[in-house]
Formats: sequence, structure tokens, C-alpha cells
Amino acid sequence: MSPRTGRPTDNPKGQSIHIRLDSKSEKILEQYTEQEQVSRAEAIRRGIEKLEDDIKK
Repeated sequence: MSPRTGRPTDNPKGQSIHIRLDSKSEKILEQYTEQEQVSRAEAIRRGIEKLEDDIKK
């Protein structure tokens, strides 16, 4: 039996993060997840990707 189970992926997500949100941020996140039909984790990943343009190179 293989020690690894589950579906293989090209983009493993090995990093974990825990955050605390204020009520406004939580409401925005909830509205976005309902509108886009995505998980909270996926919505947060999308938000982080949008920050990439703000990084000064």
C-alpha cells in the first residue's frame, strides 16, 4: 500500500496559515465565496495573487 493517498496534483499546497479577520473582512470574504462559488481558501489565494502587482521589482 502506498504511503501517499489522494489525487496527485501539479500544485501541492503544503503551507498552512491562520489569520483573524475583523467583521468587515469576513463579510467581504463570505460574499465573494458565495458569488464565485469557491472555497474560502481559494478566495484567499486569489486575493494574494492580486497583491503580486503591488510588489516593487
